[in-house]
Amino acid sequence: MTVASAVVVNPTKVVDLDELRQTVTALLTEAGWPEPAWYETTREDPGRGQARKAVEGGARVVFACGGDGTVRSCVSELAGTEVALAVLPSGTGNLLAANLGLTHDLIGGIEVALAGGMRRIDVGAVDGECFAVMAGMGFDAQMLAATSETTKARIGWPAYVFGAVRHLRDRPMRVTIRIDDKPPIRRRARTVLIANVGRLKGGLRLLLDAEPDDGAFDVAVLTPRTLGHWASLAWAVATRQRRVPRMEVFRGRSVQVTSNRAQPRELDGDLIEPGRTLRAEMRPEALWLCVPRPAGSEDLAEGA
Repeated sequence: MTVASAVVVNPTKVVDLDELRQTVTALLTEAGWPEPAWYETTREDPGRGQARKAVEGGARVVFACGGDGTVRSCVSELAGTEVALAVLPSGTGNLLAANLGLTHDLIGGIEVALAGGMRRIDVGAVDGECFAVMAGMGFDAQMLAATSETTKARIGWPAYVFGAVRHLRDRPMRVTIRIDDKPPIRRRARTVLIANVGRLKGGLRLLLDAEPDDGAFDVAVLTPRTLGHWASLAWAVATRQRRVPRMEVFRGRSVQVTSNRAQPRELDGDLIEPGRTLRAEMRPEALWLCVPRPAGSEDLAEGA
């Protein structure tokens, strides 16, 4: 079957762009697909404009080749359309790939799209931008800001551990959390995560019940205050315990987090402007995603 496609690529995340073009084009041609259109991201536009041009050009599948920022930009543009997203991760975080069982291998990623397996997944919306993994305010965003691109390029996702250590002793924020039409929740928290899926960097699963197609967010409120609290929390997550100390989990489709002071914020591992409020709305089944798991599989991340 002939399928028009396009590649949105972040050239700073690719070692040899010409080799990438040759490999992708050869595999698609062998499968009977026409040569894809190519769009390179820029510092000013990390992928939304390029994905929009791909859709306007008739693409039915858009390959996102880059880090979490490139993938999220494509998610924001493709959500609500009938155009499918195929992920070719080449950054260090690769959060969506880790959560949905997508390969980190270029050829394997293309083969997933060629096989035609697709699932509709939910996305969240924050200030006109979409996310497929999670939005966060507080410690998680501080960790991202404290992690240098050089260190990430050198050692990969463990670089985030060094960024996290720098902020373990920071003072908590006072937050008010409103979920749907329920009474507000007030906490002294280190971070609040509004999650569509449950895995963190490195494959650790923080939220065991979070699913990308259940129509609701899992909202994690983390309240560690001491190094001992952090240690017990980390151990519980690493050993996949059902109860994680210093963490509460709520569920809902509309979530607003308001802090007593401006906080760093992030979407899918991508920093956005700091602010006192983080409001997320659920968009159920808004995105077609190329995945290796059939529709009957209970766990989209099986084999991840």
